[in-house]
Amino acid sequence: MRISAIAQYNYFTASNNIKNKQTFFGSKAEGLTAEQIEEFNDLRVFNHHIYEYKKGIRSLILTTEKAKHRQAIEEKLQKNEIPYLIHEHKNKELINVFFGDEPCINVIRTFNPRLNKLNAEQDFILGVLLGYDKVAQCNRYMNIKSGRIKLGPTEE
Repeated sequence: MRISAIAQYNYFTASNNIKNKQTFFGSKAEGLTAEQIEEFNDLRVFNHHIYEYKKGIRSLILTTEKAKHRQAIEEKLQKNEIPYLIHEHKNKELINVFFGDEPCINVIRTFNPRLNKLNAEQDFILGVLLGYDKVAQCNRYMNIKSGRIKLGPTEE
């Protein structure tokens, strides 16, 4: 996957700001704890997904994050008034965070929270909602229906 010049600039700027203790989420970084810096680093991709959603690039996002950041994730989504749904992984250390347009979230609410338990139709719908290539999703669906691809027991 190619990272845009803007994303590279934002990453570089954020990294330098933390290293130089200039700013952190728009405020002075002096006195940041190691946990705060770790959270910022861990949630870089999540924050970029919010940026993409707000710019209208995608209408539904799925990201897997560390469960220890759940509160910060929920606070940010609520602050930005973004509908979301969170499912815990089997191991409880990770969470799947779905966020985006309310109709998309409502569809996801009807699915089994375990991604490895989705049926062929749900797998297809999820892929299309996430913006995956439609023809590739059609091929995947047909391969699942014919038995060439098996949905089933895997870690999420």
